[in-house]
Amino acid sequence: MTDQRWTKRRRKRIPVRFGVTAPTKIAYTDNVTHAGLFIQSALVVNPGTRLLVELTPPEGTILLEAEVRWAKKIHPHMLHKLKGGIGLKILAFKEGQGFYQQICDALYDCEPGGPL
Repeated sequence: MTDQRWTKRRRKRIPVRFGVTAPTKIAYTDNVTHAGLFIQSALVVNPGTRLLVELTPPEGTILLEAEVRWAKKIHPHMLHKLKGGIGLKILAFKEGQGFYQQICDALYDCEPGGPL
């Protein structure tokens, strides 16, 4: 399978809660970009599902709506060895868009809000 990503991912571990109707499941991000993020978790949902996602970095709370683009289920005891979780495409920010952009800009060392 070929890698169809437009940008290389940068690793960033941020505490996150996510869910379909409310962000209740707890996990961490593995990487983030301006367009999406990967949540490492043993709890996965089907591609196409819309989720509410709340990230809590030191900069402030970020609340966004995202669509699951892909999911890989891994046994919880294997998460430290294998990469499992959900890849998300950001659809809309409810709050904290500036904080999220700052995080991505710092990771990618690009112009603020620049396309990636």
